[in-house]
Amino acid sequence: MTRVGLIGFGYWGPNLARNISETAGLQLAAVVDARPERLELATRRYSGAVPLTDPAALLDRPDIDAVVIATPMSTHVDLAKAAIERGKHVLVEKPLAPTAREAEMLGELAARAGVCLMVDHTFVYTGAVRKIRSLVDAGELGAMLYLDSVRVNLGLFQHDSNVVWDLAPHDLAIVDYLIKEKPVAVSASGSGPAGYHHESIAYITLHFASGFLAHLHVNWLAPVKIRRMLIGGAQKMLTYDDMEPSEKVRVYDKGVAFDPSDDEQRRRLLVSYRSGDMYAPNLDRQEALQLLTREFADAIRQKRAPLTDAASGARVVRLLEAAEQSLRAEGRRIAV
Repeated sequence: MTRVGLIGFGYWGPNLARNISETAGLQLAAVVDARPERLELATRRYSGAVPLTDPAALLDRPDIDAVVIATPMSTHVDLAKAAIERGKHVLVEKPLAPTAREAEMLGELAARAGVCLMVDHTFVYTGAVRKIRSLVDAGELGAMLYLDSVRVNLGLFQHDSNVVWDLAPHDLAIVDYLIKEKPVAVSASGSGPAGYHHESIAYITLHFASGFLAHLHVNWLAPVKIRRMLIGGAQKMLTYDDMEPSEKVRVYDKGVAFDPSDDEQRRRLLVSYRSGDMYAPNLDRQEALQLLTREFADAIRQKRAPLTDAASGARVVRLLEAAEQSLRAEGRRIAV
């Protein structure tokens, strides 16, 4: 049994605590939060977990085998580093670190210490994204052409980061998981309301050597919550709507074929459109966070790298860094 200490019982911490407590092989042994009211709530829900106000007190406990970090991004590196140096397995809320260099450093430390370092890229574990990955791997969509994503809602404004660092990690992790080819450049543009010092609206484009294009729209100022993605292939296309209660993924037998064989190909190009059936594949309905905490437990037990390991966390942070650089350079392409 892996005894887990959770640092942070704010917005996301309670979700992690619930799934840790329900995962075979894990035991929620302690919860850390500096706010008395949050610690009181955690104690009421998990009477077997030791309440602590100081992360250092948790990290120094020899009976804690693993640490889950659900705190602001600025604290991730110091907490994860201290836990790894004490020989503890670590699960960190996204993004892994403020810089790719620090993310890679944490990965190297974990590898040397022989402990598991995992990033909470929750959407990678959803039934919808895993089904899309199986369709891509099976070649059902054909050659990949584009991915277009919209992730918008009203709030929550963050005091220590902009909308790119808050919302885009989800979609960047999905792209990293679905597309084997890695981007060669990133460009981004964004803006914020007058008087606010962080971008609340941003458009991010990932450029690939093959011509594949991924475009992400993230926004804290939308009147509705939208979580929608379009993926186009040469053979089929699909939509992924995370707000859809039943048919989250729909696959369309639609496409375009270009025929340059005509004698007048220099002057015109023949285009044929194909429009066939649509179907909604069955999806695994298990909660993504439950699969994530199970993967954490299995990776520890089997002494292997988890699906969303430190390397994937570093790749996502590298893209976030490039998007931030592009924002500051008026949308210029940044090589990655």
